[in-house]
Amino acid sequence: MKKHNFSAGPCILPKEVLLKASEAVMDFNGSGLSLIEISHRSKDFVDVMENARSLVLELLDLKDKGYQALFLQGGASLEFLMVANNLMETKAGYLNTGTWSDKAIKEAKLYGEVIEVGSSKDKNFNYIPKGYSVPSGLDYLHLTSNNTIFGTQFKKFPKSDAPLVCDMSSDIFSRNLDFSQFDLIYAGAQKNMGPAGATLVVVKEDILGKVSRKIPSMLDYQVHISKESMFNTPPVFAVYTCMLTLEWLKNLGGISAIEEINEKKGRLLYSEIDLNPVFKGYANKEDRSLMNATFNLTNESLKTTFENLLKEAGINGLNGHRSVGGYRASMYNALSLESVGVLVDVMSEMEQKG
Repeated sequence: MKKHNFSAGPCILPKEVLLKASEAVMDFNGSGLSLIEISHRSKDFVDVMENARSLVLELLDLKDKGYQALFLQGGASLEFLMVANNLMETKAGYLNTGTWSDKAIKEAKLYGEVIEVGSSKDKNFNYIPKGYSVPSGLDYLHLTSNNTIFGTQFKKFPKSDAPLVCDMSSDIFSRNLDFSQFDLIYAGAQKNMGPAGATLVVVKEDILGKVSRKIPSMLDYQVHISKESMFNTPPVFAVYTCMLTLEWLKNLGGISAIEEINEKKGRLLYSEIDLNPVFKGYANKEDRSLMNATFNLTNESLKTTFENLLKEAGINGLNGHRSVGGYRASMYNALSLESVGVLVDVMSEMEQKG
């Protein structure tokens, strides 16, 4: 039976990507060796890394605009620290929109003063802060574009004289933006791009090299740029699978094409949440995420019935995070409109039972 995978991460991947990746594990490029056996310094893998990095800049429309794409390790959690280590001289601003913003703030405080420019903590992060003012004199302003746990997403981004840094772990490559407004973007691959193990960093080179502290080599973006993202042994399988996913996206028509599909998925599910009295949405309507739809039952006594129907329909990964409860439908790029339709059918059936 086909499973409809709404897991928040690791993400669903296109079937053709999984097939190509599995073939490469057995025999890569007809070499008689597995992808995970070959030298990361071999031409075969160097070509993979170069292609993956090039596809990132092409899809984000950042080629020849002073940006470098890197595939690193340590997840977004390490980037919380690396960003501050490389960019903070005295103080930085952070918009706090949830758990991951909180963690980023904690790490940044190791390197200087952190100003919480805006926060939605007062309502358990069910909205995106508005009406705040960005102070002058910041080394950078940091935000999280999409909040996986709470189901909120920035629709507009703040203007600032300071470099804009964005954690895009859960919505990278999902919608059209002017990516040149950001000076540094980072994203764990396992939300919308590939398997766990690789972290994408896209950085404008001219913001680097301005802090007075000595940066350890492994944490220095400039070192990784100079070594073309091969300073240490890269996660070869994760990078290769990211490359395949980026090729799939390019062949589909790029970000514009996938954005259209993602908007259809979002409209279908949110319409059911709003019209069906058995369910209620968690996030403020104007701030709802297209990647992670969070919702609850209006009557908790229906929980067992609903979850039995989900299981019968082959729906996987719908449980909400413990911070919110209820349910979370993660609709990453590779999730089909058909799968969302199956979920909506189950929700409609619940209305008849409720």
